[in-house]
Amino acid sequence: MTSSRLSSPHVDRTLSGVAQPFRPAVAATLRPDEIIVSAAELDLNSQLFFEKRCLVLTTARLLEFALDTAEVQKIVSLSDTVRGQASLQGGLGYLEITCENVLLARFAYTAAVEKSIEQLASRLNAGAHMRRAVAAEEDPGLSVCPSCGALLTAEQPICLACTPSAAPPPTRSLLRLMGFAQRRWQLVSLGFVLTLLATAVSLIPPYLTRPLMDDVLLKWQTNDEAVAFSRVYPYLTALFGAAFVAWLLSWAKTYVLAVASEQISSDLRNATYAHLQRLSLEFFGGRRTGDLISRIGSDSDRICNFLSSHLVDFASDVLMVLMTSAILISMDPVLAMAMLLPFPAVGWLIQRVRIRLRHGFAKASHAWGEMLSVLTDAIPGVRVVKAFAQEQREIDRFQRSNQHVLDSNVRVNRLWAFFSPTVSFLSDMGILIIWIFGAWRVSQGIVTVGMLAAFLAYISRFYSRLDSMSRMLANTQRAAASSYRIFEILERKPTVVEPTKPVNPGRLRGGIELQDVHFKYGTRPVIRGISLSIQPGEMIGLVGPSGSGKSTLVNLVCRFYDVTEGAIIADGNDIRSFPIEEYRRNIGIVLQEPFLFYGTIAENIAYGRPNADRDEIIAAARAAHAHEFIRKLPEGYDSLVGERGQSLSGGERQRLSIARALLTDPRILILDEATSAVDNETEREIQAALDNLVRGRTTIAIAHRLSTLRNADRIIVMDGGEISEIGPHAELLERGGLYARLHQVQLELAERGR
Repeated sequence: MTSSRLSSPHVDRTLSGVAQPFRPAVAATLRPDEIIVSAAELDLNSQLFFEKRCLVLTTARLLEFALDTAEVQKIVSLSDTVRGQASLQGGLGYLEITCENVLLARFAYTAAVEKSIEQLASRLNAGAHMRRAVAAEEDPGLSVCPSCGALLTAEQPICLACTPSAAPPPTRSLLRLMGFAQRRWQLVSLGFVLTLLATAVSLIPPYLTRPLMDDVLLKWQTNDEAVAFSRVYPYLTALFGAAFVAWLLSWAKTYVLAVASEQISSDLRNATYAHLQRLSLEFFGGRRTGDLISRIGSDSDRICNFLSSHLVDFASDVLMVLMTSAILISMDPVLAMAMLLPFPAVGWLIQRVRIRLRHGFAKASHAWGEMLSVLTDAIPGVRVVKAFAQEQREIDRFQRSNQHVLDSNVRVNRLWAFFSPTVSFLSDMGILIIWIFGAWRVSQGIVTVGMLAAFLAYISRFYSRLDSMSRMLANTQRAAASSYRIFEILERKPTVVEPTKPVNPGRLRGGIELQDVHFKYGTRPVIRGISLSIQPGEMIGLVGPSGSGKSTLVNLVCRFYDVTEGAIIADGNDIRSFPIEEYRRNIGIVLQEPFLFYGTIAENIAYGRPNADRDEIIAAARAAHAHEFIRKLPEGYDSLVGERGQSLSGGERQRLSIARALLTDPRILILDEATSAVDNETEREIQAALDNLVRGRTTIAIAHRLSTLRNADRIIVMDGGEISEIGPHAELLERGGLYARLHQVQLELAERGR
């Protein structure tokens, strides 16, 4: 194993930063999926004696090697929470490796190797994605998945980590489209019949060539017997009639199948978007908006184009080849066999190119999605871009992603530029073989000139359709890659699932009980054994340092995620027993950054209740203290708010969000720092609107401004995913605990700000 790794040029590149004496041991230790990111020499051992050692940082581990042994001395597995801190004092330094303040390893060194140690620590702290990016830069054969940061190779350019294990191979994804085609089977069947008839009629003209030449034209030329010119009329009439009927049938089948393909693509887009809406928030956390838009938009459009144009042509080509082959074999089996001589070379070429094209188109589609992601980041955030004068940075970022698209397409086109002309050349060689062999058989009197002419007319159509079918390869692989990306979404299963025996929650009273609730993001615990009982109509405040689990706890109550352990009970029933949609109808949410859709103010207020009448909308706006500013707008409630409400101030958007929640009349209300992003005057207006909103409802409010929670019945202080303190505002201040310290810090900051 060691010798094979050392002989690999890929490994040689990764070992270039490792000192020569350590390379055999490092090469023997590396896993196949590991790439070296950084290496540094140590000159002290744990007893502070001078001893040559080597630290190797890979994409997955930190390894320590000693010079006198071929075995690894220490292994530290890496995660995004592992950190390295290098400090040097008086010529002696220590590199400490920690994970969430737990010391994992300590390495001693002197000032002589300080620079390489600091570089290694910097790359360690940059995170897993950056380590893989560094590895990819050092190896031209590697790239990084922009979604999850996995290393991709030329042989495996599609990220398996972002691909569901149940997803079918790309070409089979096209076959799965048949499930959508079954819904439109009448149109598809009609299109197939029309294709069959159009192809059959188009084969009539070459068949008429043989009697026209042998029975009329050649007899005129040789003057063997007098043939009236009128003998030509039936053939010309038949040729015209066949051409006209073939055109009519071809037009009809193209139209019918185009309509069918549009309907199939529409069904596919509807199914994909509907499934996307049913997926849990966890799915969207690992995806970029532009990539999802690209899948539903560009990929479905590419499939539609494939079904409406390329697949129709391919079906026609297949029928033409089969029917032509049958006619040619019936005319002259020997010449027909000669026609097949180029077939093995064409088949071998198609097989070699197919997989490379599929991977190339998959990378191109992914690059296109990443480019759209840049646009969906920059365009909505144009205010921030201009505020920080980062226009050129965004231009450069788009140009890099656009260059990635260009490079991906150029690689595919380079391959296609060789493949397509080669197939055309082999087709020309096939026609040349027929000319040579056919001329010899005419000279032997085996076949007539008319038969050879008809044979050549058929064979020309045969090879032109064969060439067209070979060109279909690129379109098939491109559509297969697109369908694969769409079925990636359709194969995903929601992590928050509907109950098998649902209990209708109806209109909840609002009582909530958390019973020993635990939750993990992946392997990282976030909520640790929380038990809490909230009475109907009670207002609970959630406070605590950033990362203490406040938002996660609210997400669990809303059932955006399901608990890892324990249960959340609402009105005596586990919330997992409720239909998700019915349960969430009882919940209203006001976020720190309210999201408004493009449309009128009335439409945004009525988003949770689209059938609400104008009087109800106005009543909700009055209660949210929004009616006055709405009335001053040019179109009042029919004024367009612009995309994401950019035409309104932050306080105005927040009051519309409160009106939207009021109109749905929820029993459970979630306030996620609803006043933290506004000034004091606006905060007073919003607080007055919130007073109307929380009245009579079970309320859970997350707040950084502790003063906004003075009226809360109880305040829950969270720290490290656990409940640290519970009590009213005044009582918690008297205890002198974490809440009192947070309150004191805010008072000091307020004094400094005056």
